[in-house]
Amino acid sequence: MERRNRKQMTRRIAALLSLALLFVNCTTKEKESPEKIATEPEIKITATSSMNASIYTTAHKTDLKLSETGSLIFNDFKQPLETEIDVLVDPSKQFQTFMGIGAALTDAAAETFYKLTEENQDKFLEAYYSQEKGIGYSLGRTIIHSCDFSSGSYTYIEEGDKELKTFNIDHDRQYRLPFTKKAIEAAGGELTMYASPWSPPAFMKTNNNMLQGGKLKPEFYQPWANYYVKFIEAYEAEGIPIWGLTIQNEPMAVQRWESCIYTAEEERDFLKNYLGPTLEKAGMGDKNIIVWDHNRDLLFQRASVILNDPEAAKYVWGTGFHWYEDWKDGIPMFDNVQNVNEVFPDKNLIFTEGCNEGYDISKIEEERLAERYGRSMINDFNNGTVAWTDWNILLDETGGPNHVGNLCFAPAHGDTKTGELTLTYSYYYIGHFSKFIRPGAKRISSVSSANSLLSTAFVNADGSVVIVAMNQSDTPLEYSITMNSKTAKVDIPGHGIQSIVMSD
Repeated sequence: MERRNRKQMTRRIAALLSLALLFVNCTTKEKESPEKIATEPEIKITATSSMNASIYTTAHKTDLKLSETGSLIFNDFKQPLETEIDVLVDPSKQFQTFMGIGAALTDAAAETFYKLTEENQDKFLEAYYSQEKGIGYSLGRTIIHSCDFSSGSYTYIEEGDKELKTFNIDHDRQYRLPFTKKAIEAAGGELTMYASPWSPPAFMKTNNNMLQGGKLKPEFYQPWANYYVKFIEAYEAEGIPIWGLTIQNEPMAVQRWESCIYTAEEERDFLKNYLGPTLEKAGMGDKNIIVWDHNRDLLFQRASVILNDPEAAKYVWGTGFHWYEDWKDGIPMFDNVQNVNEVFPDKNLIFTEGCNEGYDISKIEEERLAERYGRSMINDFNNGTVAWTDWNILLDETGGPNHVGNLCFAPAHGDTKTGELTLTYSYYYIGHFSKFIRPGAKRISSVSSANSLLSTAFVNADGSVVIVAMNQSDTPLEYSITMNSKTAKVDIPGHGIQSIVMSD
């Protein structure tokens, strides 16, 4: 009898314990789930296929440059044939939140800017930073002392000053600081700025040279981390807020210009043991740190090593990448962007640099230059990228200045002899995104039925929908836009790009 009672009592106790555990687990899940599945709320769509839809077009060998070229008339959906081209947009499927588009405000850009006429300086600022009259840049990258697109190598300290007692940014006061301030003013007083170093000072490196690669000596990990803090403090004292930074520009490239090599493990350890804690100690824990800052080819490997380490990952806002991996076979590796987005969905992706190399003024209007921007931006956004940064916002008539002869194209070139300003097709192609897709927008589902026509789509915070379509072929195309069971026909010129803006 006692034995039976003990068994019953044991069962009751076990049941009560199970209930208690179940209650605890449920309570825990209720507390944890918002953090685990936290997403920004969907944007309510105000634009529908029955509302206003304006078309803006840029096309090579025409006068069309972000020109309004008509409006759309939507009809009831009709099943498209395989011979027809259809862009299917589903605004109910929303993805990453868009941060912005911009470019690097380098020494080269600043020097060129001040050699333009005052009229063209104003034209330049309006062209890039006015949303109404220009293309509405909202993002900027700056450099931590010199890079290849500087007139010479320099740092902010005297050589050998490991305690940074001589730190000052006086070099930047001639061109880059006033240029950056003008850009911020032209952007309405706000410009999201992040900074990147190309190399530590020579004495901190294994090759005792800012150029030709080399590595950061372990004994200088802490002084170099302190250097970032000094830079941020100095720039913010000038009224230039620094939103974030990358750890190292192109950390796997030995270049004839400023460069420094970090393996994935070295970048991880520098971040978690030195840079991250140093920023936090300085009250800069809110600065957004971007890792990698190099090409798409090794993007996944670098992200895996750093982001799979919880102590390093906690300091990381996102992973940055460039587009120069196509030197291998001419094919961009967009799938690697997608893979990082899928494996690390809680971290951001940002395109931090791209330009067309091998400057030749006779080729400045070639369609391939502009289409490289369009192709990259569409694919990068469709694979989860939240922000996109061009390289030099402005260069001179030689594709510089550059102290090692690494001359490149830019979307805008200034002639330092005449003071004239030229806006290339690349500028207008970028503008099809930056002018109409605004910070805070969310990407929505967009699929094209033909390889010749690329597309992406976003919904802005005000509910307006923006569809960008690019024709990679030589011939004009007719395509349909289908949304909410309605369809409209659109004509696009050969080697053209369009923004379709739908609003109430």
